[in-house]
Amino acid sequence: MPRPLIALACAGLLAGAVQAAPSSLVVCTEASPEGFDIAQYTAATSADASAETVFDRLLRFAPGSAELVPGLAERWEISADGREYTFHLRRDVQFQRTPWFVPSRPLNADDVIWSFRRQIDPAHPWHALSPRGFPYAEAMALGELIERIDRLDDHRVRFVLRHPEAPFLADLAMSFASIYPAEYADRLLAAGTPEKLNNQPVGSGPFVFERYEKDAQVRFHRHPEHWAGAPAIERLILAITPEPNVRVQKLKAGDCQIALAPRPVDIPGLRRDGRLRVLEGEPLLIAYVGINTRHPPLDDVRVRQALNLAFDKSAYLRAQYGEGGAIPAVAPYPPNLWGSDPGLQGWPYDPERARRLLAEAGHAGGLKLSIWTRPGGGPSNPNPGIGAQMLQADLAAIGIEARIQVLEWGELIQRAKRGEHDLIFMGWAGDNGDPDNFLTPNLSCAAAASGENQAGWCNREFDDLLREARQNADQNQRAALYRRALAIFHRQAPWIPLAHPREFAAVRRDVEGFVVSPLGTNSFAGVRRTPSP
Repeated sequence: MPRPLIALACAGLLAGAVQAAPSSLVVCTEASPEGFDIAQYTAATSADASAETVFDRLLRFAPGSAELVPGLAERWEISADGREYTFHLRRDVQFQRTPWFVPSRPLNADDVIWSFRRQIDPAHPWHALSPRGFPYAEAMALGELIERIDRLDDHRVRFVLRHPEAPFLADLAMSFASIYPAEYADRLLAAGTPEKLNNQPVGSGPFVFERYEKDAQVRFHRHPEHWAGAPAIERLILAITPEPNVRVQKLKAGDCQIALAPRPVDIPGLRRDGRLRVLEGEPLLIAYVGINTRHPPLDDVRVRQALNLAFDKSAYLRAQYGEGGAIPAVAPYPPNLWGSDPGLQGWPYDPERARRLLAEAGHAGGLKLSIWTRPGGGPSNPNPGIGAQMLQADLAAIGIEARIQVLEWGELIQRAKRGEHDLIFMGWAGDNGDPDNFLTPNLSCAAAASGENQAGWCNREFDDLLREARQNADQNQRAALYRRALAIFHRQAPWIPLAHPREFAAVRRDVEGFVVSPLGTNSFAGVRRTPSP
């Protein structure tokens, strides 16, 4: 899942409200959500503002881990051949009441079926109504995987797959698998207002959406009838604050109680502040530069290898993450995830060899490329401007003239999906703790066709290995297949792998129950604030 100034007058008003109401929580987050119909989006900031607040899924991850636990499904069975998954839904799960929708019934099997069928069935009345498509469902080829979804009764649903799929359960805990009220969708379609699904969301999750002020804030209040119990926090505000230093300033001033993704270089100072606590974790996170293989001469592997050799990644890590803020990346996922290859060596910094490869590819006279990045900063790219300038300078040293283009996060994602870039700084947080989640959504041929594969790279041998691994239930055999796939990735060099950063969050001392997730998203359902003595 990709990760990316609120007005000071507004910030002051929020601060006063929060200090007077300890049951409120303001979170300084790093980018605006792309929208609230999470099935259309992959960015972690969009998931924080929708999947982790408004919606629930059949399964969920235990806080701070990738351990699967029951969600809307209280239990499930898997057939001996690994093709049938039967889910038993909780009874009396209440959808949220809002000014625009009052549900007439609790959640049932129809809601689960609607939530998946609209993504995978071209004949479904909602399938063509998504302007962005369904990026996860498309990149993961779920329409080919799921043969049918059976309604056994109000509280039992059976997924029948065309073949076994080892990560299937973990996939169902991901944001795109959020469950929507089919009754609400039916009303919107009948009224001719399907766009409201994206700007007036309704789910069964812990927080009820109130309103979104573009590029400023998202407001919620707690869902009093949430099946897992109403959150302790009555009001939740996501204050959109792209600049990391501004997030820190607002945290210190009490304008927010949680600041997401402070820069690693700011961590020592935050730790010395007695009013604050610093939380950290080792997330399943990769920072990389995607190389658009759809644009000649980037379709030539020698040019892509030259780009990898030209960039001084050690200097980049020191400048971006400081001491201990990240480890160098060689593969698309961190070495602490099973399926890694400890023997795989990264491309060294070797400008002379890079120049030779460019000459061999017919570009001794140089070439021109674009480098895309975003403003602000987040976990995978704490200082986008400096990073882009470092890459630009190293490419200039081997005769490549690179022009930097800075795009707002939402525009960056949309235009990259159309393949307009040459080189793009990106990051990905693993959604479910399975290596497949790094590989299939980002590097498969299906993801290239959908536009979610930022490199536009489609290698059939690599793709076949991913498919074989997904259909194998033996983790050791899957790991061996992934190691073979990683060797192909390294040779073909569709990315410049940069770093596996640590992730930090800073919180005020009165905040309890917030944990840094290795999966890149942030849940506030278990957060509470304790009054100061």
